Amino acid sequence: MHALVVTAHPSPRSLVAELACVTRSALEESGYSVEASDLYAMGWDPAVRLEDYGDVADTGETVSARSKRAYETGTLAPEIVAEQDKVCRADLVVLLFPMWWHGMPAMLKGWFDRVFVNGFAFGLQDDAGLPRKYGDGGLVGRRVLAVITAGDRAESFEPRGLNGDLEELFFPFLHGTAWYAGMEPLRPHLVSGVDRPGWEDRADQEIQRLRDRIAGLDAEVRIPYRALADGDYGRDRKLRVEVLPGERGLRIHERRVGEREPGEQGPAEHCVDDHRLAS
Repeated sequence: MHALVVTAHPSPRSLVAELACVTRSALEESGYSVEASDLYAMGWDPAVRLEDYGDVADTGETVSARSKRAYETGTLAPEIVAEQDKVCRADLVVLLFPMWWHGMPAMLKGWFDRVFVNGFAFGLQDDAGLPRKYGDGGLVGRRVLAVITAGDRAESFEPRGLNGDLEELFFPFLHGTAWYAGMEPLRPHLVSGVDRPGWEDRADQEIQRLRDRIAGLDAEVRIPYRALADGDYGRDRKLRVEVLPGERGLRIHERRVGEREPGEQGPAEHCVDDHRLAS
């Protein structure tokens, strides 16, 4: 088994950097080979530029179309190809980053923007010409774990917490990026209260908790998001009326214990009409 550890923090002496070291050693103890992308140390440019696609002329094409053409013709920037190769080698991708303004740092978001291009992570079709996304896609077969540090207490990221439920805060990544591209997202790992009094007394405990989590990853199951191919969604991309009738919110996209098995809702309906980067 092989893992890619992606780190996004500007300070090499940060807690995130320390947790990255813990993660790498814990993975190796569990039998993984490990490689890393420390985005700040690499000087990673998070901004999508026309130069990424080998042709700076303004052709009027969308970013999605240009990136797909560059991917298919082998003209993507070398640093993008290098990161794609790392992702391809990985069975597990672990992301370590601080929560900044209720999201990931721009450096990490830009890694996804530049690396997860059309034709590589999305924009694929099956033999019938139907889109492969939400449970299928270019990165199917890989799992992903986000390790997130946050200043506030853990309770504030629970469903009734002031900051909002952690998994709903990161739904755009967990569901809209990882699951969309076919990766299997695990429940995010929150290291909380790092800016609160008493953190020094809890640091060792939190490091051990992360070690224990990494040691048990192989036995974990993914977040039970519904796959597009399951048949739970209609052509309008909404849950069929008979699935959790009357319920709303992001959690409806997770399959509940006791629900009918995939395919019992009816056949999946598709239309080839989507891109991750529209312009």
